[in-house]
Amino acid sequence: MSNPASGPVSRPEHAEAPNPPAHLLLGPASLDIYLGRDLVLPGGGALNMAWHLRNAEQRWGLLTRVGDDRPDVFQAFLARHAIPHLPGSLVGRGPSASIDIVIQPDLQPHMDNFVEGVWADYRSTEDEAAAIAKGRHLHLVLVEGAIRELERLAAADALGHLTVSADFLGFRHYTVERFAQSMTAVDVGFVGWPGALDDEVLAGLRGVTHRLGRLVVVTLGSRGVQVFDGRDKANGGAGDRFFSVTAIPVEGTTVGCGDAFVAAFLAEWVRTGSSRTQAGDLAAAVEAGKAAGAAATHWRRPLPDDTYGPAAADALATADRLASTAQPG
Repeated sequence: MSNPASGPVSRPEHAEAPNPPAHLLLGPASLDIYLGRDLVLPGGGALNMAWHLRNAEQRWGLLTRVGDDRPDVFQAFLARHAIPHLPGSLVGRGPSASIDIVIQPDLQPHMDNFVEGVWADYRSTEDEAAAIAKGRHLHLVLVEGAIRELERLAAADALGHLTVSADFLGFRHYTVERFAQSMTAVDVGFVGWPGALDDEVLAGLRGVTHRLGRLVVVTLGSRGVQVFDGRDKANGGAGDRFFSVTAIPVEGTTVGCGDAFVAAFLAEWVRTGSSRTQAGDLAAAVEAGKAAGAAATHWRRPLPDDTYGPAAADALATADRLASTAQPG
């Protein structure tokens, strides 16, 4: 069923920023619905990354769409952290993307029932297209709506002037064949790989990376970071590198580690010169990502609780306390 959510509802009274950032994040912002706790927080990979990048040396702007059901949840967060975005393109007709969260007795979150909402029909608005046309770097968080938009923009030859990076998340939306199709439009890919290191899929990713002459960073949690580097086809794969990781105790959860890693990698990659003509410092970018991912293990949510505001932080502390004393079953 078609959903008119892709277009903005209305243009607010204040004008769009005349000079949007040259570095852009495109992907979902979603409602994190804490079941049984009367608590709804802003979430989603692109929104979380925008928070991480809010103080980066290079300005990053957020291109996303939220529904007209609870736009205030996102607007307050974006205003609180002064995250650059396009207000007139932010709110679409229909429900926001959302996911249900249950805090378990061990205080680990159980996430289920992701709903695409307005992202089912996401398409860049004129203002978003203009920002992309003026940009230097576009990073996409590849849920289905963003995958379709990547394909549309590539077919329209709207990406040729950009460095394009993309987060393939846990690869749940992908096969090796689909990965190859998306990577034709992507320069740097990120995959959070939960499976075995000898899985044939990883060999497939490496093959695609070298065939297309791309760079793909595979995060393996505490097992390390595998980089497939096919940018110099003449070296026959000698550019591939493995970076070890020092395992640390997880005081919170690992739910925000991927977003933290990618954001820190991109900040360092861009800071040290990433462009169509000058690559960034790969080792420095990986080390920055490792440090940020490790720091995120101290949090029980994708971001620190106080990020969501004092009232939300208090509500989360209460929710944790109630969950920890709940009887199993």
